[in-house]
Amino acid sequence: MNRRNFIQNSALTFGAFSLLPSGLWAKSVTDNPYKIKELRGGVSVFSEKGGTIAFLQTPKGLVVVDSQFQEQSQHLIDELKKLSTSPFKLLINTHHHGDHTAGNISFKGLVEHVVAHQNSLLNQKASAVKQKSEEKQLYPDVTFTDTWKQKVGKERIKAYYFGAGHTNGDSIIHFENANVAHLGDLLFNRRYPFVDRSAGANIDSWIKVLDKTLSTFDNETIFVFGHAFDPEKITGNKEDIKAFKDYLEKLLLFVDSEVKAGKAKEEILKSTSIPGVTEWKGDGIGRGLLSAYEELTEVKK
Repeated sequence: MNRRNFIQNSALTFGAFSLLPSGLWAKSVTDNPYKIKELRGGVSVFSEKGGTIAFLQTPKGLVVVDSQFQEQSQHLIDELKKLSTSPFKLLINTHHHGDHTAGNISFKGLVEHVVAHQNSLLNQKASAVKQKSEEKQLYPDVTFTDTWKQKVGKERIKAYYFGAGHTNGDSIIHFENANVAHLGDLLFNRRYPFVDRSAGANIDSWIKVLDKTLSTFDNETIFVFGHAFDPEKITGNKEDIKAFKDYLEKLLLFVDSEVKAGKAKEEILKSTSIPGVTEWKGDGIGRGLLSAYEELTEVKK
């Protein structure tokens, strides 16, 4: 179905949303809880509850990156079935957390393959066992270590693993022709991040991963972020990556200086700000402080 027919049909049949000019958010005309934003080259983003989803539409097949939760993934699937009769070729997970993979189950029997880094699969299985939710999972059946690539239609898709960051299994998914890269939770845009040390996260390594990201992609790349303080700023550019890298560097520097000054863990965790950090917001400052403290003191042992 072409774009004009889709807009006409959606206005007549389900009245869900109106696609506005490129760069603007789709505005709901009913009570739909989700938003869809077109980027370029057939790639769009879907936002409702959980980590941002990206999806590719081609005549040869559909590709979805991350799946939020089961209800949200079903909303996306329903919309994509209205947009296209193409088959679901790939579901790719940037990492294992439930707000990115709990919706995988909605794709069972629908998508040809689920792809993720091998550590993401291991983490997803371990989490499911711990939470007794194995029956609610759709696990990746294709895994990789450093890179993975596949062509769908005319689009070339490549996944990169640069090392531990938010977890030890975060990958970047690049739609090469569209030049859109989904960073997953390797980037929290102006929002205090979750650092999952139980799944191998490492802040120092995360900084190196962001350096590698900056050198791998060009200045025209549109980056998709897993989360953002402003829900309409889930995409951005290299300046956003540099800003987040600066936050992580300042976080480590501050906690290290506090440790060297002899301050106790409890005192450090009472901090309500990090020197030099002005843009990051939200309720999660303590998570980063604790993770940095544990990482730094663990190294010293």
